[in-house]
Amino acid sequence: MELKKIICCLLLLTLQILPIKAESYCVMSGEDQQVLEEKDMHKQQSVASISKIMTAMIAIEKGNLQDRWQCSEAIETVDGSMIYLQKDQMVSLESLLYGLMLRSGNDAAVEIAEHVGGNEENFVAMMNEKAKEIGMSRTLFRNPTGLDEKDGGNVSTAYDMALLMSYALKNRTFRKIAGTKYYTSEWNYRWKNKNRLLFSYDKSTAGKTGFTKQAGRTLVTSAENKQLESIVVTLDMHDDFRFHEQAHQRVSEEYEALVWLDKGSYRVQEKQFAVERKLYVAHKKGTGANLRVHSHIEQGEMVYELQHHEQSLLYRFPLVVSKKTTGERL
Repeated sequence: MELKKIICCLLLLTLQILPIKAESYCVMSGEDQQVLEEKDMHKQQSVASISKIMTAMIAIEKGNLQDRWQCSEAIETVDGSMIYLQKDQMVSLESLLYGLMLRSGNDAAVEIAEHVGGNEENFVAMMNEKAKEIGMSRTLFRNPTGLDEKDGGNVSTAYDMALLMSYALKNRTFRKIAGTKYYTSEWNYRWKNKNRLLFSYDKSTAGKTGFTKQAGRTLVTSAENKQLESIVVTLDMHDDFRFHEQAHQRVSEEYEALVWLDKGSYRVQEKQFAVERKLYVAHKKGTGANLRVHSHIEQGEMVYELQHHEQSLLYRFPLVVSKKTTGERL
């Protein structure tokens, strides 16, 4: 028996050490969108329920979390992962968003789309418009759920989904919802987040799971260590949670966050722009900072081009007429 225990322990240890392979993945710095690791990150495929990150963002930006209404009959045709809504049930947008992100409720997704967009078609158009706005050039949304049996589903890439997560994490409401471990709805349903990393990895901040037969397992997670936030996206990978934890830990050990622009008001050419929070860049430990910043004014905006090693990053700040004539910071 002792020998069997030793063998089992060795097998478990081996499983923890062996590298895990994903069909495609992207590891990105959430603040500045630097790609830190990747494999086939531009490969398109069905992405399943991680699509609901976009569903949530459209609802948060276009809807009112305090809205309450009765569920439509549209939910009666929904299948897959559910929070078990009933026709004419009174719901709020806030609780539906928690049901969407924590339990991946397809019925919640459809009800959100009907309410916020007027119908699913309009809502999906809003999803695709937002995708173009944030640079998701290889993404096409066909529905708010991520189901792919009827229409081929939503197609994207690991890189595009990392861009989406980076965008979403800058929204406080999204961060709160996607990082919540447990939530109780106003109709007294208690939900536990399907993102296991929130419970097993202390640096974890948020995430979304997904699965269909066509897409396989898909997963988006984020983690933070001393102002450095990492995003990991895997598409079609079996042991995804272990891969995500290992990738986040590598970023934590190998990179640090450097401040390149402080929070505050800046003046240039009698105009002013505001930086609402410190801006960081992910920097590999033990290497030269190698930061170069170029700035210019373009169409009423202050444009910064930050060059860091081989990455080139753009930041834009709206300019307004300055009331001050002294105290320039630039």
